[in-house]
Parts: sequence; structure tokens; C-alpha cells
Amino acid sequence: MTTIQRNAVPHLNRNASPVALGFMDFHSFDTGAPMLDAFTAAGGNVFDTAWIYNGGYTEQLLGEWHTARNNRADCVIIGKGAHTPECTPEAIAAQLTESLDRLATDSVDMYFMHRDNPAVPEGEFVEAIDAERRAGRITGPAGGSNWTMRRVEEANAYAAAHGLTPFTVLSNNFSLAEMLSPIWDGCVSSSTPTWRTWLTDNNILNVAWSSQSRGFFTDRAGRTKLEDEELVRVWYSDANFERRDRAQQLADEMGVDPIHIALAYVVAQPFQQIPIIGPRTLDELQHSLRAFSFTLTAQQVAWLETGT
Repeated sequence: MTTIQRNAVPHLNRNASPVALGFMDFHSFDTGAPMLDAFTAAGGNVFDTAWIYNGGYTEQLLGEWHTARNNRADCVIIGKGAHTPECTPEAIAAQLTESLDRLATDSVDMYFMHRDNPAVPEGEFVEAIDAERRAGRITGPAGGSNWTMRRVEEANAYAAAHGLTPFTVLSNNFSLAEMLSPIWDGCVSSSTPTWRTWLTDNNILNVAWSSQSRGFFTDRAGRTKLEDEELVRVWYSDANFERRDRAQQLADEMGVDPIHIALAYVVAQPFQQIPIIGPRTLDELQHSLRAFSFTLTAQQVAWLETGT
């Protein structure tokens, strides 16, 4: 299995793997623990959890696992809460209390509000996050998942004006194929040129969900394959298929698969990203990690985007 190297992350007290393991589909310790063991054996230590996932079992499984392995100090646990319709400042504290109990820990290392609620002034969310920081229940960077540029900028302006910690992380979709319409209501993609410039200029870490475009770079997709309604609705466009063609060409040249190119593209951006992967088997995990055995050049990244 490919061994991955950990990197420093601003405001985080330990190095983090360049990929996060999402495991919302695991339903037992017997099926989940071998995946967690294999991920850490390869160098992985970032785990993507959320209060809402699988009725809380994702968090419970991770808590049982790190307790059994006695390796909490090595883990970077991402917590998420305040998902619609409970996207309120008050939900952050209440749900984080439940999450920490399930996770068998006193704090999370990174935290995201799972959605935004534009009806709530951004300062109220900033204050709620700051309260959890002061309480020691969030020890590292925090921010929003599926937040727009404007809302992040407004939140950080409020933080600066009130002497609070700004949002330094984001968790939006980012992938080689641009998302045409939200996969789920309230989702935000950051794959456009404007977003890439903004993330670079503001030194924001993005924890990228659907970083491999949910199968668009596999044989599940194709110009004449119209059976998967979600794939067609969210990813099918001439521009995306042209990027898929270029990913296939580069993959052939490098002796890998197009999905490896798509994942390597996310990591090769000029700003820091941690893509989330969701393998369901050990073979799928090993296959995904192969994307970290090589690095794309800036010229290759530009060619994948535009063909020039």
C-alpha cells in the first residue's frame, strides 16, 4: 500500500495526512476497524465525522476504535454539526456535546458548521464557535462547510472587529469536474477559477468533499451512459467530459487510472487541500491512496483544466 506523508496545517497542533477518511457507511466495528487500521498503517490520521452521519454511529465507531488502539493523540478528528434544519448557533454547543460523548474524547481537532443559514447573522456563528474554542472543545481550526465566499469574508470581518479567531478552513466541494448543480440542497462547490484564486489569496485550507466527482472519472460515467440520474444532473457537461478525456490521456501516459489523476489534481492546487475519500473496502482504499504516489506539475494541472 502507498505510504502517505503528513503535512503541517496552520493552527493544528499535529501534522495531518493529505487525505481524510470518510466512513459514514460503516455499520459495525468489525467492518470499520480494519479500514481504520489500514488507513493509519499507510500514514493517514485525518478522520471526517459529523453529528448527523448514520445516526451518530460514525462518531461512536471512531471513539471505540481510537480507545481500543490507544491512539487518540495521533488522530486528527474533524467534527461537524449544525446541519439544516438545525443550522443555528445554539445547535453547535448541543450537538458538539453529543459528538464528544460518542467520540470518547474531550475535544475535536477541526470543526465545521455543516451548512450555512443566511438568515442568521454571521457574527452569531462566530461567537458560538469562539465559545467552544474558549471551552477547549475545539482545539484547532474551524469554519464552515458549504459556505460562500461572501459569508466567510463577513464572518472574518466580524471576528477581526471583535478580537475573535477567524475562520481559516472551509469544507466545500472541489474536484476536477465542476459541479453543475448542488448534489444536495445547500451544497457549495469551490472548483471555479474565482474560488481557486480566493482560496489561494486568503490561505484557506479546504477539506474537499466529493473530490473525485462521485464516480465521474470511472467507467460509471460516459457520454452515452445516462442511467445514473445524479451523475448526469450534477457532472455531465461538454467541459467536464473534455477534462475527463484529458485525465484519461494523462493517466494512460503515467500508468495510473483517471480517478487517480482527478484526486492528484485536487492535492496539487496552490492552496492547501485535504480531500475526503470514502472507500468501502480495503481494495478501494489501497486503490485511492495510489493517487499520493506521484505529484502533478503546475503545467499538468493547467492542462487538465483548460487543455493548454
